Amino acid sequence: MKNDLERDLGLYATVTISMGAMIGSGIFVLPALGFKKAGPAVVIAYILAGLVVLPAALSKAEMATAMPESGGTYIYIDRAMGPLAGTVAGIGAWFSLVFKSSFALVGLGAYLLLLVPLSGGLVKAVALGLAALIIILNIVGTEQSGKAQSIIVTAVVVALAAYVLNAGVAVDATRFDGFTQKGTGGVVTAAAFVFVSYAGVTKIASVAEEIEDPDRNLPRGILISMGVMMVLYTLVVAAVVGLNDAKTLTTTGPGAGDSPSLTPMADGAGQLLGGVGVTVIAVVAILALTSMANAGVLASSRFPLAMSRDSLAPGGLARVSERFQTPRNAILVTGVLLLALIAFVPVVELAKLASAFQILVFSIVNLALIVFRTSGVESYQPSFRSPGYPFVQLFGVVGGFALLTQMGILPILGAAGIIVGGVAWYLLYGRSRTDRKGALGVIIARRRDEEPVTSD
Repeated sequence: MKNDLERDLGLYATVTISMGAMIGSGIFVLPALGFKKAGPAVVIAYILAGLVVLPAALSKAEMATAMPESGGTYIYIDRAMGPLAGTVAGIGAWFSLVFKSSFALVGLGAYLLLLVPLSGGLVKAVALGLAALIIILNIVGTEQSGKAQSIIVTAVVVALAAYVLNAGVAVDATRFDGFTQKGTGGVVTAAAFVFVSYAGVTKIASVAEEIEDPDRNLPRGILISMGVMMVLYTLVVAAVVGLNDAKTLTTTGPGAGDSPSLTPMADGAGQLLGGVGVTVIAVVAILALTSMANAGVLASSRFPLAMSRDSLAPGGLARVSERFQTPRNAILVTGVLLLALIAFVPVVELAKLASAFQILVFSIVNLALIVFRTSGVESYQPSFRSPGYPFVQLFGVVGGFALLTQMGILPILGAAGIIVGGVAWYLLYGRSRTDRKGALGVIIARRRDEEPVTSD
């Protein structure tokens, strides 16, 4: 059976898939959580988080042009640091991204309830139905999934632009008083929690094998989507802060205590246009969160595909459907996990645990680029090179670990659990099936050869 994938995603689809993986909870849920931690300076927290993500985006853009294969993060870390690190990264990134997709579909329940009064069971049924539709769409074809993603993301961006423009004449400047009341620590802590808003920017690299002219479209797609989203996040969050009073953003509802609002965008829309605004934003949020889940399934399913090709996962996951030219088995395995998480697991809590691993992986991706550049392996021939190397990458590593310290003990333990699981899988399954060393092995071997021989 043919195991190659069709290159049918152009630049626009590349940009919208990348943006679709970001437009979701980062805009529609997290601003209120960030406001609780940083006050009005949550706007700065989003900018800071974007700056910490940017080095990893540049690093992945470079490595993607050298290795335009399915697998993204897994491929880069595996080829740089060897199969043990690759296994941990591949399994961890797969789990984390599926958690995010399930979180997006469950999270849209808060906005769905703004449209129709449904019981908790029916909200979950809607999430499961949307998940099943996304799985089918991804199996039927990457091109079809990419087209759907382009339509949805375009509509969402237009709606968000309209939201910002209308907010410009209605914001209350006094709501930015005490801008730095929570101090630098509050801004850094908020940046750690909203970091995941940008985590989807590089997921398009996971489907690099299906992108037309990857040397051109991959780096452009990643950097265009990153730039657009940094501007969009900043403007939208500023609008949310300016439209809502602090009490609205920090209180979910009667009896909720000091829990932050789950629908901050809709709260602001209510201030702008009343009930009509709430309805419009609720529909846009549902589209955006569904888009985020679709991008997550599209990208995450390529991790088991790539690991299977490297003998680090069962061989059947590498098969490509002759009819649809998609990795059907890898999509099905990812889809089963997605459905199980929605049906049986409190994904809102587990998604927080997965966030710390995302930050860790972004830091390691920067290290992977440094390893490739240092090793000088002949096979590493990128057509795009990250500017500011190695200082940009070192900033990304230090910034990532600084944010990680602000996540709290439970998310860090969650990241540690993913690492332990990945190591266990490698020792029990992968080690006996591969003998690759990675570019780091080349550096170590070279250093050993350079060591002077001493006599007794």
